[in-house]
Amino acid sequence: MKAIFYDEHGSTDVLQYGEFDDPEIGPEEVLVEMKAGGLNHLDVWTRRGMPSPEELPHIPGSDGAGIVSEVGERVTRFEPGDRVLVDPGLYCGECEFCRKGEQSLCVDYKMIGEHVRGVHSEYAALAEENLMALPDDVDFVTAAAAPLVFQTAWRMLRTRVDIDQSDSVLVLGASGGVGHACVQIAANEGCEVFATASSDEKLELARDCGADHLINYEEEDFAGAIKELTDGRGVDVVVDHIGEATWDSSLSAAARGGSIVTCGATSGISPETNIPKVFWKQLDILGSTMGTPGEMDDVMAKVFDGTFKPYVREVLPMSEVARAHEMLESREGFGSVVVVPDDEYDAEIAE
Repeated sequence: MKAIFYDEHGSTDVLQYGEFDDPEIGPEEVLVEMKAGGLNHLDVWTRRGMPSPEELPHIPGSDGAGIVSEVGERVTRFEPGDRVLVDPGLYCGECEFCRKGEQSLCVDYKMIGEHVRGVHSEYAALAEENLMALPDDVDFVTAAAAPLVFQTAWRMLRTRVDIDQSDSVLVLGASGGVGHACVQIAANEGCEVFATASSDEKLELARDCGADHLINYEEEDFAGAIKELTDGRGVDVVVDHIGEATWDSSLSAAARGGSIVTCGATSGISPETNIPKVFWKQLDILGSTMGTPGEMDDVMAKVFDGTFKPYVREVLPMSEVARAHEMLESREGFGSVVVVPDDEYDAEIAE
């Protein structure tokens, strides 16, 4: 088969698209013919070696959708021809957290495409429990763009913070995958939503997602803008997946008794923290990673019925994966980037 892979860490120059050994399935695994693969900033970090996958050469890709080609002898939920999408979380099922239904807190939690080989390839062998049935009326590209970012956003806002319609929510980086999912989830709950992005064009798309207030962080300090827009109060919830570059301003933008919730740190992992801001304002700082199978079911049901829309900034052939990574690194466009096998891409163009 053909696959995206790299055998060393580095810049986009290490990315290759070429022949790779066909995967073999075990008795509880499913062979999926991948039709589309969504990219996340996680793919950039893993390519750079933070963290390093368990085995090189490595196939990246946590998100994907396709058609079941073959099933192992113990598989009961799927059969050849079924349309499926990937739930990328891996967990032991036996630790104290898994037994409580908190699989994303598993002591041995891992990610497809991060710790083990991913799904940016023509075929992938996946455990039955890592697949979800894909309705016939949801296309593969939309499905591939949704799982990681929407389950992450759902857990952050619905589980960790538990927002309600009385809350005001600031979403930083609203043009990214997690960001635009958070805007939609907060808006759907009836919250007052503030969104930041680097251009007016991106902000207008954030408005389409449900944002009430738009802040171009290239033109103004977002913490100052929040103070002005809220008459000095601040917001109840700040979604900060940026990290070092925004952390202090996020603490400033939060209202007294407010919450900062984070799932990542794309600008750096070691910001300085003004501790008096935390205790004087009595802020809650909450971490969040991925979601549980139940949370995945809940949020994907709303993707499937059209309540939430995964925005796709561009669909590229897998051979142009370097360009896809560059788009993420440069924050170009709005929403997710999706790659498809070259043969699939050529066939689509021909139609």
